[in-house]
Amino acid sequence: MIDWRDHIWIDPERMHGVPCMRGTRVPVYVILDNLAEGESPEGILVEYPSLRREHISAALAYAAEIARERVVSVPA
Repeated sequence: MIDWRDHIWIDPERMHGVPCMRGTRVPVYVILDNLAEGESPEGILVEYPSLRREHISAALAYAAEIARERVVSVPA
Protein backbone atom coordinates (compact mmCIF):
# COMPACT_ATOMS: atom_id res chain seq x y z
CA MET A 1 0.00 0.00 0.00
CA ILE A 2 1.15 3.52 -0.77
CA ASP A 3 2.38 5.59 2.17
CA TRP A 4 0.12 8.64 2.06
CA ARG A 5 2.59 10.60 4.22
CA ASP A 6 4.87 10.89 1.20
CA HIS A 7 2.15 12.68 -0.78
CA ILE A 8 0.05 14.67 1.71
CA TRP A 9 1.04 17.67 3.81
CA ILE A 10 -0.79 19.16 6.75
CA ASP A 11 0.39 22.57 7.91
CA PRO A 12 -1.71 24.72 10.26
CA GLU A 13 -0.09 27.81 8.70
CA ARG A 14 -1.23 26.94 5.15
CA MET A 15 -4.73 26.21 3.88
CA HIS A 16 -5.97 26.40 7.50
CA GLY A 17 -4.43 23.00 8.24
CA VAL A 18 -6.55 21.18 5.66
CA PRO A 19 -4.71 18.09 4.37
CA CYS A 20 -3.50 18.83 0.82
CA MET A 21 -1.60 16.96 -1.82
CA ARG A 22 2.12 17.71 -1.54
CA GLY A 23 3.29 20.26 -4.11
CA THR A 24 -0.25 21.55 -4.68
CA ARG A 25 -3.00 23.46 -2.93
CA VAL A 26 -5.53 20.74 -3.76
CA PRO A 27 -7.18 19.41 -0.59
CA VAL A 28 -7.50 15.66 -0.13
CA TYR A 29 -11.27 16.05 0.23
CA VAL A 30 -11.50 17.38 -3.34
CA ILE A 31 -10.16 14.08 -4.68
CA LEU A 32 -12.35 12.02 -2.36
CA ASP A 33 -15.48 14.06 -3.16
CA ASN A 34 -14.87 13.66 -6.88
CA LEU A 35 -14.36 9.91 -6.56
CA ALA A 36 -17.50 9.61 -4.41
CA GLU A 37 -19.48 11.42 -7.12
CA GLY A 38 -18.31 8.86 -9.70
CA GLU A 39 -15.57 10.90 -11.37
CA SER A 40 -12.81 8.75 -12.83
CA PRO A 41 -9.19 9.20 -11.74
CA GLU A 42 -8.41 10.28 -15.31
CA GLY A 43 -11.12 12.94 -15.13
CA ILE A 44 -9.75 14.26 -11.85
CA LEU A 45 -6.25 14.49 -13.32
CA VAL A 46 -7.60 16.48 -16.27
CA GLU A 47 -9.58 18.82 -14.01
CA TYR A 48 -6.64 19.35 -11.60
CA PRO A 49 -3.47 19.29 -13.73
CA SER A 50 -1.18 19.82 -10.72
CA LEU A 51 -2.14 16.36 -9.45
CA ARG A 52 -0.36 13.12 -10.27
CA ARG A 53 -1.87 9.63 -10.32
CA GLU A 54 -0.14 8.74 -7.04
CA HIS A 55 -2.00 11.61 -5.35
CA ILE A 56 -5.27 9.78 -5.94
CA SER A 57 -3.92 6.57 -4.41
CA ALA A 58 -2.53 8.55 -1.48
CA ALA A 59 -5.90 10.24 -0.87
CA LEU A 60 -7.59 6.84 -0.73
CA ALA A 61 -4.91 5.46 1.61
CA TYR A 62 -5.34 8.51 3.88
CA ALA A 63 -9.12 8.04 3.95
CA ALA A 64 -8.73 4.34 4.73
CA GLU A 65 -6.44 5.09 7.65
CA ILE A 66 -8.78 7.74 9.02
CA ALA A 67 -11.71 5.32 8.72
CA ARG A 68 -9.84 2.68 10.71
CA GLU A 69 -9.01 5.13 13.50
CA ARG A 70 -12.42 6.70 14.01
CA VAL A 71 -15.74 5.20 15.01
CA VAL A 72 -18.78 6.89 13.51
CA SER A 73 -22.29 5.97 14.65
CA VAL A 74 -24.59 5.09 11.80
CA PRO A 75 -28.33 5.09 12.51
CA ALA A 76 -30.08 1.79 11.84
